[in-house]
Amino acid sequence: MALRQLTMAPRSRAQLAEKLAARDVPDEVASEVLDRFEDVGLVDDARYAEGFVNARQGQRGRRALALELRRKGVDDETAREAVDAVDDASEEAAARRLVQRKLAATRGLDRVVRQRRLAGALARRGFPPGLVMSVVREELAADEVDQVDEDELVDGSAHVPGTVDDTNDTDDGDRAGGTLPGAADGD
Repeated sequence: MALRQLTMAPRSRAQLAEKLAARDVPDEVASEVLDRFEDVGLVDDARYAEGFVNARQGQRGRRALALELRRKGVDDETAREAVDAVDDASEEAAARRLVQRKLAATRGLDRVVRQRRLAGALARRGFPPGLVMSVVREELAADEVDQVDEDELVDGSAHVPGTVDDTNDTDDGDRAGGTLPGAADGD
């Protein structure tokens, strides 16, 4: 039964112990089986924690990763070591990706509402408050600049060199008058 659990997905020792207890396997037998699994390398909480963090670091902050590992029965020290492998730059990049993904859904809302929703989404995923606010502010500012640029292009209020509306007064007004430069006057 424990082997079947391991073939489906990696598990911590505590998760396997919980499954064995749910099947009414005596504690002594479960302990012997799990000890043997550890001896042969089938159960390794450090390797499990490392794989768990690697798989989820793009979606969660370090705090949330550590909390999830503890819920899965990984001891504090092992969880801390696995989470410490995530550097600040990786955590910031993950936060930026999440905000960028959610920005489109908040367009059209008031800036304060957008900021609150984006910050809440990051906070619920365990990103630290200082990082949350700086990333949200920077990404909102960049999105607003992009929106202004797009709106100007759509509305026609932006001047794009080389377009039909591009008038050049150096031709003595010929373009403004409707004649083509170089056309003969009476021909």
